Amino acid sequence: MTPRVEIPRLRLNDGRYMPAVGIGCWMGRVGEGEHVVRMVKTALGLGYRHIDTASNYGNEASVGRAIRESGVPREEIFLTTKLASKDHGRVAAALDRSLEKLGVEYVDLFLMHWPQTLLQNGEALQPNESPTLVETWHAMEDLLSSGKTRSIGVSNFSIKTLTTLLLHALIVPTVNQVEAHPCLPQHALLAFCESKGIRVTAYSPLGRNKYAGEDVDVVRIARQRGVSPPCVLLSWGVQRGTTVVPKSEDKRRMKENIEIISLTEEEMRVLDRMHEKPGMHRSVCVFHSEALGGSCFGWTYKQLGWDMGVGGVVRAGSE
Repeated sequence: MTPRVEIPRLRLNDGRYMPAVGIGCWMGRVGEGEHVVRMVKTALGLGYRHIDTASNYGNEASVGRAIRESGVPREEIFLTTKLASKDHGRVAAALDRSLEKLGVEYVDLFLMHWPQTLLQNGEALQPNESPTLVETWHAMEDLLSSGKTRSIGVSNFSIKTLTTLLLHALIVPTVNQVEAHPCLPQHALLAFCESKGIRVTAYSPLGRNKYAGEDVDVVRIARQRGVSPPCVLLSWGVQRGTTVVPKSEDKRRMKENIEIISLTEEEMRVLDRMHEKPGMHRSVCVFHSEALGGSCFGWTYKQLGWDMGVGGVVRAGSE
């Protein structure tokens, strides 16, 4: 059995640290519920200290209740929530509403969930229409002096949209949270973020077992090391310098997900190139579906900075 390593904390560009493994709170459907409370309380009981939720998930009140009922001191928990696209024109009020639902005085990280602004009817403003992503970012920068969020960052940003933001930003985002796993490794985006001092957080880091977890190389490495395939995938994510936020309501899997191992250089190389196998380079998220006609929440892939890979599979985060 390969010995596990202690979950590292990764340093952000503002000097703060975040645990490299967290529990993701997107439950596959919007809404509060006992299932959210149970999952978060179980995670905290197992030693998780990083919780990732969002206004759009509709479960901030359940997350907050789980934190209070867990008995874990608030200061030991790294708590992330996100600004909804419909709130780009009222950033401060949106954070206040999230804090009220969570029942906390501050969050550790507040992310702009998407670069595009949505009207209340769901219609997307175009990139040059106000509030632009730059204007929204400036409003987020203003939050830091309030103490209501310790750090700020973005989510679902590509090299293109990050470049636009960085041309005008007074504060560099601490984090860019994007889909990332061996089927969609985001090598170019990760290198770009590293060059700017931005930490990447990977959502959907397991890439769904149908693709990543059942790959012959992943299964082989897992058997050789005496660990589960998810352990291999998450260890790859952490070892490349990203934080990972897998979701599971199963206690056994949650325990496996926090048990990170050290991979060899050859194992890392194999996983780095897994997306090159036929049919493996893909997003697992429905909002990247080709059926959407090359757009996502009202912006085209070109506007978002996403390109199309072989066979029409989206390569998010590239130009």
